[in-house]
Amino acid sequence: MTATTAELAGEPHGFSPFTHLTVQNTALYRQVMRAFVVAKQHFAVHLRPEDVHAALPGEVRPGDLDGVVKALDKLVEWGNLRADPDTGRVTAVEDFYRKRFIYQLTQAGEAAEEALAVYDEALGRRGALQAIALHDIVTQLRALLVLTADEQPDPGKTHLALDTLASRFAALADNARAFMGSLQRTIDLHEVEEAVFLAYKDRLIQYLERFIQDLITLGGRIAQLILELEESGRIEVLLRAAAGREAADAAPEETEGAVQEAYAHWAGRWDGLAAWFLTRNGRESQARLLRGRALGAIPQMLAVVRALGERRAGRSDRSADFRTLARWFAETSDDASRHRLWRAAFGLHSARHLTIDADTLAARVATPVPAATPWSAAEPLRISPQLRRTGSYERRGKPRKVEDRRERRRHLAEVAAKQAAETAAARSRLVTDGTVRLSALGELDPASFGLFLQLLGDALATWRPGMRHTMVTSNDGSMEIRLSALTDGSTAEIQTPSGTFRGPDHLIEIVDLTDSPTHGASDR
Repeated sequence: MTATTAELAGEPHGFSPFTHLTVQNTALYRQVMRAFVVAKQHFAVHLRPEDVHAALPGEVRPGDLDGVVKALDKLVEWGNLRADPDTGRVTAVEDFYRKRFIYQLTQAGEAAEEALAVYDEALGRRGALQAIALHDIVTQLRALLVLTADEQPDPGKTHLALDTLASRFAALADNARAFMGSLQRTIDLHEVEEAVFLAYKDRLIQYLERFIQDLITLGGRIAQLILELEESGRIEVLLRAAAGREAADAAPEETEGAVQEAYAHWAGRWDGLAAWFLTRNGRESQARLLRGRALGAIPQMLAVVRALGERRAGRSDRSADFRTLARWFAETSDDASRHRLWRAAFGLHSARHLTIDADTLAARVATPVPAATPWSAAEPLRISPQLRRTGSYERRGKPRKVEDRRERRRHLAEVAAKQAAETAAARSRLVTDGTVRLSALGELDPASFGLFLQLLGDALATWRPGMRHTMVTSNDGSMEIRLSALTDGSTAEIQTPSGTFRGPDHLIEIVDLTDSPTHGASDR
């Protein structure tokens, strides 16, 4: 079989089905292949050149049919299409000698289009921060806790719960990664219009703030549920049950290997989920990194808004000035004009400006010397000996004495240590031994009361109508507060040096996460 025959048969060489992406008229080739993909979706097997010509968009459609035939022949050469003689319209012997073909996708061409479709989808994907996925993950983890109550968990229910958990977690991670990538492109003002960005930024900031709040609240619950499953030692039983269920259809001689392979697969998925919400082995959790990245995006967007405001106000930066100057240089007609532009832009004249006084100016007016005059042909200049020696007309005084800042640094260190001690004492004062009533906290000093108000405000911010319990972690991840409403209508009073704090009584539990080995590894 000759090479030409092999190509006509649709046998590609290497990666030749992707050749149409690196040549001229790529847009035409892409649209031709798109026409065949759409035809296949409508169960059409073959297309004639006139069918392809009619299916092409107007912006890439050639003026005559020969342009489409040439494109089809090149795609056949590269292995994307296969050409078969078109005998359906032969009515005379002479028609057999005419070059008439019908075309269809080859296996390699179809595979190339599928790969390009995945590529285009991945590039165009913006992603999302799926707060609802966090709720689903909490639900599935609680379902796993229920399954651990059985000595022999049901394999079907276990596999279904783990599979749903893995699917929701994978969607959360993939969408978060895609969203942060598209967010960075938005911040960098790539592929975004200024008006679109300004209209979008307010909704985006609210969106980020809402997701950060959900991540703080639900991330702590997810971390606690993961720890409960791992500390009970039952998660391995669930993973093995799911692995056995998955490997049930393996061939008899491959059963043992299939079970081990499935268990390794599920164990890796679980480790990935745990690493996303728990900080372990000195590696910060992905949830905390995502939260920091989302928090950092807000001031970056505000900086972009300021830059856009300055741009609309007519202010320009140095790079824009240099680009404008470069365009002026390119538009000049000769070297003399370029030299004049250079001197006007940068003020870098000849050294004749070193000594400028009344006599020098009078002499320059009387006998002007062009700036292009060579040094050898010009009148000599008188240079001050001090200027020659020091480079300046002015006498330099003594250098300023180096200031000793050790006392200020010592004072700042004392202030920082005092503030750290006060914060530590406030945390120690607020930590409760289990669940207590709000009214049982007693009298609080100003530092402890301020920290208490921050924790209480974080907890009440997550309160929704109909809720009776809530749990939230402080912004720095060092403390956790659990709040439960009471139905007896009692009132709590907390005495402070500034007055009395009153409000409905609640059950409260405050935990210092920096001292708790159980919660120290979790990311809130």
